[in-house]
Amino acid sequence: MSSTAASGADRRRGAALVATAALFWSLGGLIARLVATDTWSTVFWRSVFAAAFLLGVAALQERRGLWGPIRDLGAPGVAMALCFATASTCFINALAHTTVANALVIQSTSPFIAALLALAWMGERVPRRTWLAMTAALMGAMVMASHSWGSGSLSGDALALVTAIAFAGATVIVRRHRHLRMTAGAALANVFSSLFAWLPAQPAQAGVWDLALLAFFGAAQLGFGLVLFTAGARLIPVAEASLIGVLESVLGPVWVWLAIGETPAPAALLGGSIILGALIVHTALDWRDE
Repeated sequence: MSSTAASGADRRRGAALVATAALFWSLGGLIARLVATDTWSTVFWRSVFAAAFLLGVAALQERRGLWGPIRDLGAPGVAMALCFATASTCFINALAHTTVANALVIQSTSPFIAALLALAWMGERVPRRTWLAMTAALMGAMVMASHSWGSGSLSGDALALVTAIAFAGATVIVRRHRHLRMTAGAALANVFSSLFAWLPAQPAQAGVWDLALLAFFGAAQLGFGLVLFTAGARLIPVAEASLIGVLESVLGPVWVWLAIGETPAPAALLGGSIILGALIVHTALDWRDE
């Protein structure tokens, strides 16, 4: 197999892994609606379950016990962990202080931030069609949020912006240090998140049903999603990984609609279609040019 073909296969695999991660992450809004714990307790238990799951995966990958992979992370792994922990913690707190619409639009700037960081740090240039696709995705997010955009608080909007910046930073680090296994770093990220939430949380108040939901929230929705994302983001350009991640925003309202009958607004359907169309066209053009 030629190197070009191999590169094309790697890129398709990377895109598929990141898209599947976005699929798992898109369940977050539904689970957050179903769980009855307060915001900080949700962050705490979600992080604890995610850390336990990811440490187990890292131990199986490395076959050197639980802490060996974490000791070998080095500065890049710790930096990635801090970025992911910041993004995860700020995201849930942003939803508690601003509208979902505001958070959606602000987080849709993450691909642009990631592209600029990758250009400045790695010299990774972004094709014109990727800029166009990111712009279309941002416009789609604005359409989705048009019925309630602008009604959130400044503090919540600021937290959403920090989420976008931190997620973009984590994506660049994963791509920059793609020779490293980042599963242990993802586990450390959730250790950090649980420590962030420890003092303000009230974990003992979680009931059995809430703990079951939070276990799925942490291990599957967040933990397995991080496994997929860190594997896939190593194989594709930073801007593309962040762009595919916007798929989370499209699918989130669908799960809420299917599970609890909350019908998406027409603007949400139109905006989601714009985002999905941008992703499909961008991917088709990439595959055509391989």
